[in-house]
Amino acid sequence: MSTIPATTTRVARASPRRRRTTIVVASRGPRGWHYLLLHRAHHGPAWAGDWAWTPPAGARKPGEGVTEGAVRELVEATGLRAIPRPVLTDGVDWALFALEVPWGTATTLDGTEHDKAEWVSFAEAKARLRPAEVLDGFVTACESAGFR
Repeated sequence: MSTIPATTTRVARASPRRRRTTIVVASRGPRGWHYLLLHRAHHGPAWAGDWAWTPPAGARKPGEGVTEGAVRELVEATGLRAIPRPVLTDGVDWALFALEVPWGTATTLDGTEHDKAEWVSFAEAKARLRPAEVLDGFVTACESAGFR
């Protein structure tokens, strides 16, 4: 039986009502690892509060499998068609996945839920990701997937 690192405590209990999925998308560029963050559009392009920047994420639909939900969210949020690797999926309300893509991989936004997509460094991602459970999930996925 594996143990959940201390940093995932809030992630595992973050949403008792809605089952959520986060996919950390990473790419190794000429200056090291970079991570795809999406900016939520509903408060405008200058918004920087809680939930403003996140990795691709969303709620799983009723009856939807954990991986099936991750694949759907990834396509809907980024246009990427891939099967992300499970990081933390068993017995949690907030599943974590990781996906490595080649440097320069293009993404597409639907223009309604997200208004920006940026590839950022680990330090920049840590500065933008709020609230704490979003940051905790990101760090856990990066460490588990070797994205550092």
